[in-house]
Amino acid sequence: MDQNSSRIIRNKLGLLNLAEELGNVSKACRVMGVSRDTFYRYRAAREEGGVEALLEKTRRKPNPKNRVDEEIEKAVLEFCLEFPAHGQVRVSNDLRKQGVFVSPSGVRCIWIRNKLQNRKLRLRAMEAKVAAEGGVLTEAQVVALEKQRSSDVAHGEIETEHPGYLGSQDTYYVGTIKGIGRIYQQTFVDTHCKVAAAKLYTMKTPITAADLLNDRVLPMLEAEGFDLLRILTDRGSEFCGRPERHDYQLYLAINGIEHTRTKAYSPQTNGICERFQRTVKEEFYDVTFRKKVYSDLETLQADLDAWIDHYNNERTHQGKMCCGRTPMQTMRDARSIWEEKVVALN
Repeated sequence: MDQNSSRIIRNKLGLLNLAEELGNVSKACRVMGVSRDTFYRYRAAREEGGVEALLEKTRRKPNPKNRVDEEIEKAVLEFCLEFPAHGQVRVSNDLRKQGVFVSPSGVRCIWIRNKLQNRKLRLRAMEAKVAAEGGVLTEAQVVALEKQRSSDVAHGEIETEHPGYLGSQDTYYVGTIKGIGRIYQQTFVDTHCKVAAAKLYTMKTPITAADLLNDRVLPMLEAEGFDLLRILTDRGSEFCGRPERHDYQLYLAINGIEHTRTKAYSPQTNGICERFQRTVKEEFYDVTFRKKVYSDLETLQADLDAWIDHYNNERTHQGKMCCGRTPMQTMRDARSIWEEKVVALN
């Protein structure tokens, strides 16, 4: 039984058990927010078929008359395993040339029915078929597999060996406050130890992006004996531009920091920074804006600095490298790795 089914049964059993404990069906239904008819239906189902009878039963019934012929479905499945990277429109057009007429939506329905609705599933099925039959992959199949593997690498885990090896920077829109205007947060997170820095601005420009590094990040790393070797950002205009005219690019060049950009239309490749910004929103902004009214940016920045200090030095982190330590403790414990990999080479 999957997790969703367990939750459904648990909720229904909770209603029945509550009614027994209270000895009052009406009160139990009022507490749980359901009708008495629903209660009696649940109770009758349990009495007739046991706990399993409480599962939702779908009313949808497949109509085989609406399906394509078995020969067409077989042709579609064979074609998609031969060319797993092709989309439904291309499959429909190519099969039409072979005398097999099926619409793109028909191809999609066949894929869904056989759990092949995306390229990754079709590639997995193709690999399983080749492994079972002991065949040799065609050139098109090899290209599709290599393309998928390169995509998996781009979306996979970030390689980070020590503090300062790779920093992650992003711009977060905080909101608009009366008397201040739009507020943007420049965010930095070290991808190894998760030490963070953040500063608020009323604009989103290359100058503000560089100012965060100059005012907060580099001094913090230097105080701990580290340098920033590389930084990862998205492709926003505050981070990318012509090096000779772009303030952020110039600042990186002057300080010898390599610049890596995320894959286009893939914000998850900067997921460490995105996840930290979600934490800031949930643990700081959502709380402080309900407790305090801000009329100037300096006061909000002071409160944010206090929270960042708590995050770095007191709040335990459950990330892969931190393992329950604070980000700052993780950074200091990795000092030996930095000396082994960087200082020794220089």
